Amino acid sequence: MFAVKRALKLNNNEATLMARHAGFRRVVFNFGLSLRTQMYSEGKFTDSKVINEVKKVLTNYVKKKPEFGWMNQLSSRVYQNALIDLKDAFSRYRSGSSGHPKFASRRDGQSFTVDSSNGKVLLNAGKTIKIPTLGTFRLFEPLECSFVSQTFTISKEGNRWFVSFCVDAERLPVPQPESSVGIDVGIKSFATLSNQQVFDAPKPLIASAKTKLATLQRQASKQVKGSKNQRKTYNKISRLHARIARIRLDFLHKLTTYLAQTFKLIKMENLKVKGMMANPKLAGAISDLGFYEFKRQIDYKCRMYGARLVLVDQWFPSTKTCSNCGSKKDRPLSVRTFDCPACGISLDRDFNASVNILNWEPSA
Repeated sequence: MFAVKRALKLNNNEATLMARHAGFRRVVFNFGLSLRTQMYSEGKFTDSKVINEVKKVLTNYVKKKPEFGWMNQLSSRVYQNALIDLKDAFSRYRSGSSGHPKFASRRDGQSFTVDSSNGKVLLNAGKTIKIPTLGTFRLFEPLECSFVSQTFTISKEGNRWFVSFCVDAERLPVPQPESSVGIDVGIKSFATLSNQQVFDAPKPLIASAKTKLATLQRQASKQVKGSKNQRKTYNKISRLHARIARIRLDFLHKLTTYLAQTFKLIKMENLKVKGMMANPKLAGAISDLGFYEFKRQIDYKCRMYGARLVLVDQWFPSTKTCSNCGSKKDRPLSVRTFDCPACGISLDRDFNASVNILNWEPSA
């Protein structure tokens, strides 16, 4: 199974329609969460039972009141899926995998889900997509082939709307031309390969955007709370956040796709990003580079394209070991070359580490 995501090419009326449905989802989710929270004292009611009763109240009472007549103009699948989302949120909370559900806010993002109540639908290849209960919309990037799916999630990133859906199929593996590679991931150079290729993250673009972001955030803090001008500034901030995320994701997707389609065997460190973020001097850089997302993408793309991923023990001293003779020597991060006192070889620090990662084998 894999997901397909495309940007929607909407006119003003269509964008307004999407925003109304996102607001519908937010109202229903918050309504259900409020009622469930109020009924905590009634211990005999489970989350599922309360949410099912909320659904009945919405259908048989709330939607029939004149002040909520606008709900009848929108897709009923939105509020059905909003309550499913709420039920799932409580399930994660009860299992301990996440915190208590929070009230949805427009500033947290706009999204909603619809599905076909008649089962899976066929999506034809081309530059339009027919979304169940919503209509047919144009796409910026065409669907390269026909797909079959049932559930569709529409979300807003910055000032653009996207549609995503899952496809119950597997991609065919591709023949990788190269045998194996070791990858050292770092801050100075994002990825250094054992074949001497070096990939640098687009840090200058992100740094420029973050400077503008700080300016806009200061501007918003000085404006009247809730005013139209502050809303406009927050919209600019949202668009800038989306641009930064797209720059980072574009780089990571291109790199991970190249690696998974080029090498049969990929070895890299088993990055423990949460522990790395504990270092206050490195946390900002690590967050900007997206180490966690890189690991996540390389993992699923290796499985998608038929490559093999080996995660090297995080405690393996790849940067302290000479790749030529195996002797070890500590050195600070500021020293960017590995000068071996035993064999006299001098190598770039990151390249030396990538060769060690390639040669690593698990202990018996």
